[in-house]
Amino acid sequence: MARSRSKMTREEAGRLGGLATAKNHGKAFYQEIGQKGGEATSKTHNREFYQEIGQKGGEATSQRHDTGFYRDIGRKGGGSRSKPGFNA
Repeated sequence: MARSRSKMTREEAGRLGGLATAKNHGKAFYQEIGQKGGEATSKTHNREFYQEIGQKGGEATSQRHDTGFYRDIGRKGGGSRSKPGFNA
């Protein structure tokens, strides 16, 4: 596992901290902090910021996946809209 505390890298410390947090908190905790983070980000960034990060994410995804990936996620997304109780 990890070396002595004084020799632990930031990566190791972050991983161990993340594991400890996950052990102590459930899905609702992560949903709540994600919501708070998104709200805070939206207060300090404009529409162009979101367009830029969306473009970067789309380009990175397209480099890692083929057309089959997009077909599959399209089917999954389309299927969720047809389920009762889906709120888009």
